[in-house]
Amino acid sequence: MLFVACAVWSLRATARPRTHAALFLLLETTCLGTFAALDLILFFLFFDLSIVAMYLVISGWGHGDRQRSALMFFLYTFLGSLALLLGIIGLFLGSEPRTFDIVRLAADPPWRDDPTTAGLVLLAVGIGLAVKTPTVPFHSWLPPAHTDAPAEGSAVLAGVLLKLGTYGFVRIAMPLLPDAWQRWAGVVIVVGVAGVLWGALVALAQTDVKRMIAYTSVNHMGYVLLSLGAVGYTTAEAGPRAVAATGAVTQMVSHGLLTGALFLLAGVLWSRGGTYAFDRWGGLARPAPVLATLLVVAALGSLGLPGLSGFVAEFQVLSGSLAAVPVAAVVAVLGILLTAGLLLRALQRLLTGDQVRPGGVDHVGDVTTRERLAVAPLLALSVLVGLVPVVLLGVVGPAANTLVELTSR
Repeated sequence: MLFVACAVWSLRATARPRTHAALFLLLETTCLGTFAALDLILFFLFFDLSIVAMYLVISGWGHGDRQRSALMFFLYTFLGSLALLLGIIGLFLGSEPRTFDIVRLAADPPWRDDPTTAGLVLLAVGIGLAVKTPTVPFHSWLPPAHTDAPAEGSAVLAGVLLKLGTYGFVRIAMPLLPDAWQRWAGVVIVVGVAGVLWGALVALAQTDVKRMIAYTSVNHMGYVLLSLGAVGYTTAEAGPRAVAATGAVTQMVSHGLLTGALFLLAGVLWSRGGTYAFDRWGGLARPAPVLATLLVVAALGSLGLPGLSGFVAEFQVLSGSLAAVPVAAVVAVLGILLTAGLLLRALQRLLTGDQVRPGGVDHVGDVTTRERLAVAPLLALSVLVGLVPVVLLGVVGPAANTLVELTSR
């Protein structure tokens, strides 16, 4: 759905449209391949190719210091993928008979009798996935990449590519190394809570709309790690841990819809005035009421307002984690308060007050029909999940129960 939205968004004047479309189709192929792979080598192949495709998108169609941002993105994530490759080799060497088949490895997890080696393999896999997610302290490549990427590139990077990392935790780290995940669940939770608070606090200090949205992604991915870490606490009952696992996946979906919409809407500002700076915009609600409405809905969903998908995700994350790690869950609530404050402050600065325009911009038009068609379906899906969550939870719930069973072995 997000790739369709980006395709509609890109129907406006885009430099080298055929190459642009081909790269996004390649990017979509790598994402689908990663999610569908049942073999570790195939998983790694598609996981790595997504880096190449996004590098070309940022360097070819971005703005600002795009070459430097693209190179930083490539080097960081490529080094992370090398760590992931070491972990995959470790999983292969620990299997008997040796195989890269994820299903067979999940049925008979490797290194069950060697906790030290299992911990090292989990460390390698975890670092590789943490860089992609990204989690603190591996997140420094994210804000420059988002700031200098085109709007559609940022939407895919935040909405889909970051989920390759969190999906890897669910698909590889937890079911294939259950003992090691249980032993190191506390570390995962600490990293998740650090991401929640750090992402919100740094986002609060930003003077650039796109960098602010980028740091909220660090915040939201922190909730995913918090809930996945809670699944590893086998001393808690299975029911709340399944709720936490469901919340993690729901957060992935919700973040993709809402943050993808926010990045596309930030692209409207760039297309009108060539800047994302807060102090260059103001009073947009009067000349652009539809843009203001879409921004408000996306921001309220991102801060977890009831009736939108963000509330469903965060409620499940916190309620499921509360049974296993109550202190961490309570601390993570502060992240919700900070996120609410920073997003409401951003809306106030952009939409209300005196009308402020970048130099040379006399008139700001509202969103075009093409821009509405790209953003509105994403927000409509968020509303659907918020009002009728069973459409998503009915699919995610059974898989979450299976994940808890596999991790509890």
